[in-house]
Amino acid sequence: MTELSHCLWFNGQAEEAARWYCSAFPNSRMGAVITTPVDTPAVKQGGVLLVEFTLAGQPYAALNGGPNFSFTPAVSLVLSCDGQDEVDRVWNAILDGGGQPMACGWITDGYGVSWQVVPAEAFTMLKDPDDAKRRRYMQAMMDMVKLDLPTLRRAFDGAAD
Repeated sequence: MTELSHCLWFNGQAEEAARWYCSAFPNSRMGAVITTPVDTPAVKQGGVLLVEFTLAGQPYAALNGGPNFSFTPAVSLVLSCDGQDEVDRVWNAILDGGGQPMACGWITDGYGVSWQVVPAEAFTMLKDPDDAKRRRYMQAMMDMVKLDLPTLRRAFDGAAD
């Protein structure tokens, strides 16, 4: 099967962003840094056009495509975390890198890419067949910026705070 990867469009920050992502997330590494042999609308000959990197085990490319497009929350990267400690670590790394919190576990990194930093257990709760549990979970989650797994568990279980 053909490999599926992701390409993120930057305005001159592709290599910087890729290096930051690789430093902030485990199981990440830099790949090829590809320069352009000709002038393009966004990059002069010899400048960095494309950067290949692996982010949390997934292949990515960062393209210096110019100022015509920017990131929006309409497309986000979802990071399923192994508990609250990992949620906190990743959230803080994104904040420390210039990120801006949004709501409901969403945060925008210093390059404008939107992330959903979610404890893996949250997906299990969302799939539960009990609508009352799911409703309590959703109501609690909607009041959060960074997701708080212990609070979400209590809401899901119907336990008072």
